[in-house]
Amino acid sequence: MSHEHHHHHGHGDRHGAKQPERFDPTRAARLEDPERLTYLPVEDVLELLDAPRDACVIDFGTGTGVYAIAIARARSDLRIVALDEQPEMLALLRAKPDAARLGNLEPVGPEAVATLRGCAQRILAINVLHELGDDALHHVGELLAPAGRAVFIDWNADADRPVGPPSDHVYAPVEARARLEANGFRVASAERLFAYHFALVATYRSAPAERDSTPDSS
Repeated sequence: MSHEHHHHHGHGDRHGAKQPERFDPTRAARLEDPERLTYLPVEDVLELLDAPRDACVIDFGTGTGVYAIAIARARSDLRIVALDEQPEMLALLRAKPDAARLGNLEPVGPEAVATLRGCAQRILAINVLHELGDDALHHVGELLAPAGRAVFIDWNADADRPVGPPSDHVYAPVEARARLEANGFRVASAERLFAYHFALVATYRSAPAERDSTPDSS
């Protein structure tokens, strides 16, 4: 998460992604900037997640795990799956003392995705939406359990920001909502605005499921 995040599924198809390049692991130190927790406080992220007790929460594109660790610390009842496609990021996460100490934190790569489908009551995606191709965005939805919710928090193109990608590489909230709704998500509430970010909470209903529910015209 620089959450100038990185598309993290290993599918290689970035069609639909707004940012042309994924986050460079050699810049991972930026993810550790303590200022990030000031302009996007963990308490607010936890409130948006509103995770039920004992839920599985996937931090999709966790990077070096700053928010995954903070959430695992704050909610010991939750199973926090810290998922990222880049081995370099996962190595940095696994090297942190907290990663070893926290029994409810699981750093995993894309090889774990098949076993995680449909298991997440909540998904957290910080600074990843602008880097995800359409295929990867659908894979986010497929990780959700029935009635699960995804919390997309991303850099706001409408905000005057001293940090993050250029404005033409990220979305304004209205654009983000349209992108999600064009890819099977249903945004459940008005966007929440932070200093440099917006947040959208969404449920997912895949296009195939919608087709399957259409009465047969024959």
